[in-house]
Amino acid sequence: LQSPLLTNMKTAFFAVLSLVATASAFAPQPSFGARSMTHLFSGGKYEGQLFDNDAKKDVYAAWDPSQPRSPLNFNPFETWEGNSPDASGFYPGEGGYKDPIRGDVSFQKMMDERAESEQRAANPKPGDVPGAPGCRN
Repeated sequence: LQSPLLTNMKTAFFAVLSLVATASAFAPQPSFGARSMTHLFSGGKYEGQLFDNDAKKDVYAAWDPSQPRSPLNFNPFETWEGNSPDASGFYPGEGGYKDPIRGDVSFQKMMDERAESEQRAANPKPGDVPGAPGCRN
């Protein structure tokens, strides 16, 4: 058997411990440290808008492979593990990815886009090389 004094000390110890453990729930949050992504992230030019082939061509025309990749500087035709980026340059599985608003497609549009894609591949932008700052790979 335990003495009443030891039992009271254990009870008091656990009571104080439970108070200390829950006190942080009522403490003010520090203003330093981790920040919300909404303050740091700015979306791409076509975020929340139609991101069809014409929009992708516009983003591609503004893309500079020699500058660091960002929501405003990325190759919208570059794929990563078989996926295309969203309107801000993020890929599925990345934190900022948002499913883009896609345009209607037809077989003829797909054939036209394929011809444009082959033309782009045959004539890449200067600096568009693996490992360039503006490239994903």
